[in-house]
Amino acid sequence: MSNIVYLLFLITLFLSSMTTPSTSATDSFIFGGCSQPKYTPGSAYETAVNSLLTSLVNSAAFTNYNNFTVPGTPASDTVYGLFQCRGDLDNDQCSRCVARAVSQVGTLCYASCGGALQLEGCFVKYDNATFLGVEDKTVVTKKCGPSVGLTSDALTRRDAVLAYLQTPDGTYKTFRSSGSGDFQGVAQCTGDLSPTECQDCVSDAIQRLRTDCGPTSWGEIYLAKCYARYSEGGSHSRGSNDDSSHNDDEIEKTLAILIGLIAGVALIIVFLSFLSKVCEKHKGGK
Repeated sequence: MSNIVYLLFLITLFLSSMTTPSTSATDSFIFGGCSQPKYTPGSAYETAVNSLLTSLVNSAAFTNYNNFTVPGTPASDTVYGLFQCRGDLDNDQCSRCVARAVSQVGTLCYASCGGALQLEGCFVKYDNATFLGVEDKTVVTKKCGPSVGLTSDALTRRDAVLAYLQTPDGTYKTFRSSGSGDFQGVAQCTGDLSPTECQDCVSDAIQRLRTDCGPTSWGEIYLAKCYARYSEGGSHSRGSNDDSSHNDDEIEKTLAILIGLIAGVALIIVFLSFLSKVCEKHKGGK
């Protein structure tokens, strides 16, 4: 009986690990890119990159933004880097997100002198060209919902969300979130920008959202140093472009069925084992 109980424990443990998503919502991939120049594996520059990326991960356990510079000789081997977590994440969530982003950018941009990667919850970037403190409004990625149009009331709520993101209570904020009815929105710039540069970047992103996405139920735009996004009813902007949420539902249903079948089989095994012991006792008593 003890062996059966142990087997059931192992099965439960295994299935529990399967039903736990390997990535959380903050780990969803948004974009990534690498610089054209390459470094020689095993070189001093590779050591500097690894040192910088390690510093990013370590620092993320204590703050949601930081930047580092690892000097090199010659000066062209100096590496600059930063990470930025979404403003509503706690230190633990930020740390996990940055660790995952660093791991992914290290693979994606292997031997590249520079790389950048944006996940749902955080952003990391490194390069041998100075970019810290430099405003950059280059559009990196933009997505809009279907052009089905919004009612006048819905459009008013959407515009109210975007207006607050653009000027939150008339005060400067690196991270802004807003809601109006069933519309939600967030905007953020990287912490290396000055208040004026941050405001300029976020305002530009929001203007592009208004112009490019029009009256849609969701939209998002990521510039090189800031982003802005909104959605109606909590709809996930990338949900219309992939089947990830559908696949996750199917996986969960399949696993639920498997768990039910295995649990049923386990109960039958336990019951048969119990009957066997009863029969043995009965025979021994005769």
